[in-house]
Amino acid sequence: MPDRLDADAARANLIEALRRAGDEDRAAFQDIYRLTSAKLFGICLRICGDRAGAEDVLHEVYLTIWKRAGAFEPGRASPISWLATIARNRAIDWVRARGIRPTRPISEAGMVADDAPDQLTVAQRDEMSRRLHDCLDALEERQRDAIRTAFFDGLTYAELAEAKGVPLGTMKSWVRRGLMQLKGCVGDD
Repeated sequence: MPDRLDADAARANLIEALRRAGDEDRAAFQDIYRLTSAKLFGICLRICGDRAGAEDVLHEVYLTIWKRAGAFEPGRASPISWLATIARNRAIDWVRARGIRPTRPISEAGMVADDAPDQLTVAQRDEMSRRLHDCLDALEERQRDAIRTAFFDGLTYAELAEAKGVPLGTMKSWVRRGLMQLKGCVGDD
């Protein structure tokens, strides 16, 4: 139960920081950066496949966050999901603008080092990862494959639909239903 309280407190802090940043509070924006930069950089690096490019994209991500923080609606998405979506979209735009596509498997992508986590943090991450993978494995194969490909390889709905030979609306439905099932399975952490 303390883990859940810590997660709820962290989420509340991030929501409050976004609200304050929406009012152009620079200290709140610094808090957002401190709390999220490692995770968002990891997303950018994974999709861009290039450290310098990921750093440039991360800069654009935080410019976007500064401009749009006031538009965040806590009832619609978790704050980290909202921020991760901005990072993912900016990184995909960067890759498209260069006409390149990362070809390395995700398992070969370099990890972004944080300060060394303590054992409790490692155990919590392992548990969350195991829970996410169990929930992913419980999805229909087409939903699971579409979600993994979209989020780990950075493909768009249109690219996924073309690769699978299905209409765009069908692909969007598969991913949306799969994400809703994941949310129910994993919880709204």
